[in-house]
Amino acid sequence: MATGTEPHPTGGVRSSTRAAIDAPHLRTDRWWLAPAVTAAGLLAFIVYSTWRAFADADYYAAPYVSPFYSPCLAERCEPMRGGPNWEILGGWWGISPAIIILIFPLGFRLTCYYYRKAYYRGFWASPPACAVAEPHKKYTGETRFPLVLQNIHRYFFYAAIVVAGILTYDTVLAFRDEHYAWGHMGLGTLVFLVNIVLIWAYTISCHSCRHIVGGKLRHFSKHPVRYRMWQWAGKLNARHMQLAWASLVSVALADFYVYLVASGAFDDPRFF
Repeated sequence: MATGTEPHPTGGVRSSTRAAIDAPHLRTDRWWLAPAVTAAGLLAFIVYSTWRAFADADYYAAPYVSPFYSPCLAERCEPMRGGPNWEILGGWWGISPAIIILIFPLGFRLTCYYYRKAYYRGFWASPPACAVAEPHKKYTGETRFPLVLQNIHRYFFYAAIVVAGILTYDTVLAFRDEHYAWGHMGLGTLVFLVNIVLIWAYTISCHSCRHIVGGKLRHFSKHPVRYRMWQWAGKLNARHMQLAWASLVSVALADFYVYLVASGAFDDPRFF
């Protein structure tokens, strides 16, 4: 055989179970471009969200509240009339209240099946691309710490449902003006509407959601409602990657829009 299967003196991808090819791979296309773009996109969001989370300022401009700071669980939060001021932690919390909330949506995204693939390839090169060997000598998957914690994704899904519900409430409140009068709509309202639609679409397209609504059923015919829900979740699941990126961008844009308005850099245009 041209490639042979003779044992290679080194371990890992050069073990005796792999084809004895001297080249690391035989791909001639720009296979590195996709993981590089993925890493750049995720890194950009990490830098931006970290900055905004620790900024502890310019996150509320009536009637808009940044999704990074909702709900606000500390006394030190800016008072938001009718908004998500839940002073559960009292006055002892001394740093940015966003640190508390971001744990849940970020935990949901970090353990998401698509995002695992994205950052495994983009940051850990495990593997960097199809038919490109990973540089690691040993692969243990998600059976050891810390990657074994990925299995708590289903529980972060429940938290994500709660967070999406709260952001829906914030979107309803966005139909007020700066004096809290109802029946108004600004550009920020539209930004919030687009964001919450994408947030719900991404959340419902989750693999865990699809399993919850349609898993462990022997006969779909005996559960027509769950079967229909499973079909809907399946259609969204087919677009899970696109929804993951779209919702990631939209939540950052929603926060940035609030920042611009709250800092006085931009006046929220009113439609009615």
